[in-house]
Amino acid sequence: MAIKESPSACIRAEEADIAKAVLMPGDPLRAQFVAEHYLEAPVCFNTVRNMLGYTGTYKGKKISVMGHGMGVPSVGIYAYELYQFYGVESILRIGSAGGIGEDVKVRDVVVAMGASTNSHFADQYRFPGQLCATADYGLLRDAVTAAERMGVRADVGQVFTADQFYNDNPDAAATYRKFGILAVEMETAGLYWTAQRLGKRALSILTISDHIFTGEALSAQERQDSFHEMMEIALETAWKAI
Repeated sequence: MAIKESPSACIRAEEADIAKAVLMPGDPLRAQFVAEHYLEAPVCFNTVRNMLGYTGTYKGKKISVMGHGMGVPSVGIYAYELYQFYGVESILRIGSAGGIGEDVKVRDVVVAMGASTNSHFADQYRFPGQLCATADYGLLRDAVTAAERMGVRADVGQVFTADQFYNDNPDAAATYRKFGILAVEMETAGLYWTAQRLGKRALSILTISDHIFTGEALSAQERQDSFHEMMEIALETAWKAI
């Protein structure tokens, strides 16, 4: 099979080199970490823009892992192209998030059931109403089951996908908390909308890297090399999806 370059020139790979289920962290170095520590015989299938992608096997099944960058526009490009041009059926975002909920602590795992957002990404669909960005229930159910089996507490609920990292509105976080938002991040809504539009499956499994109200935070190196529980839950979920 010939190597295919995606229309955005962000991915250059053979379709057969990418698994039906892909784990996607924002940081390509975290993708490399997952490949080297969890996959058997990983092979790098993409280096375009240094957005590293690898495919290997996990418990005998072919699974891929690839970075998606930062923000809804970036994840929207990578997810759309993986789904539409490379035959991917399930994408599991494994990323960091800022804690909002009172019971959410740094290093906790959050499984995003849905995502509120201030992004206008969904305007393109001309949906006659407000389109809810929701996870695939089967993936969500399997992730929660995997966490329970591993003895890991996974908080399931709504996250907020923000279009900005530095928010000039000082009251935003308190408002999110009033509505039961567990965490804030920058990609989930875009991933969920893309999957819904294309009839595919998606789930975000997040680790709290810092807390908006307590000020506690992990270092950049800790974010890149830790988060093992999130990675293992995602791998088990992807394995079940194939």
